[in-house]
Amino acid sequence: MSLFSVLRAQGQEAAQAAGDHGSESSGMPMDELSDFASHHIGDSKEIELFGAHWSLEGLSVDPIALSLPFDLGPIMIDLSPTRHVVVMVLVALLMLATFIPLAGTLRRRGKEKAPSGRANAAEAMIVYFRDEVVRANIGHGADAFTPFILTIFFFVLGMNLIGLTPLGITPTANISVTAALAVISFVVIEVAGFRALGPAGYARTIFFLPPGLPVLMKPPMLVILTVVEFLGKFAKPFALAIRLMANMTAGHTLILLLMGAIFVLQSVPVGIGAVAAASALMILELFVAFLQAYIFALLTSVFIGLIRHAH
Repeated sequence: MSLFSVLRAQGQEAAQAAGDHGSESSGMPMDELSDFASHHIGDSKEIELFGAHWSLEGLSVDPIALSLPFDLGPIMIDLSPTRHVVVMVLVALLMLATFIPLAGTLRRRGKEKAPSGRANAAEAMIVYFRDEVVRANIGHGADAFTPFILTIFFFVLGMNLIGLTPLGITPTANISVTAALAVISFVVIEVAGFRALGPAGYARTIFFLPPGLPVLMKPPMLVILTVVEFLGKFAKPFALAIRLMANMTAGHTLILLLMGAIFVLQSVPVGIGAVAAASALMILELFVAFLQAYIFALLTSVFIGLIRHAH
């Protein structure tokens, strides 16, 4: 069933139940509406679009059927595809289909002739990220990180924007997705710092003592500052993951609750207000989709620059 079909059915069932029991309110309980919103935001093994329904149960992604759940000690591993995985693959394919031809166009034109159309827009955005985001925050040797930062930005942006389409599935509202992206950024950040500082310099980013400390203060301060620096390294990817997930979840939850109120309360004034509010929120969500992708890429650049130029 589609989103609106489910909402309409639930609204009619709630109104009928309220009438049968003589309830003063014709709406469903708030916890049921919240469960409905969380169901459409969360991950599952089904995809709904325009009334069509596709189940992903039992699909395998390899000939050995490793996609089936299996136990790895106390942990159960399930590699079967979900709708967030399907959308991530779709976004990746769209990126490849978009940027590979653009790269070929820019390569054929060379540096002497200015590109036009989509190639011109893509080049302007790439140059902006290279100069204002990557070089400005990483400094010397920053161009080597430009492809990674651009990939992070466009991949996150694609997942954010696809949630605003009728498909309505936003992988970046899933903490597992944002955590995986944050872990990738964390590995790149730490490897970049190790390569720039060397083993001894990288060790000083963890085992750090300010100069001029009395001898008796050095052992306790070394322990305290080591713990603080060690936790600080993991705080960066944690902040990246939580910020992106929370922002994308909040907007979509509010839009679903507003649209659900139309069928639950079955009131014309409520419907007009909900549609107006949801329309404004959709415009805001479009801005948030670009902003959160930009912030994720910007903070990754900032963290790479900080560790490469650590004192």
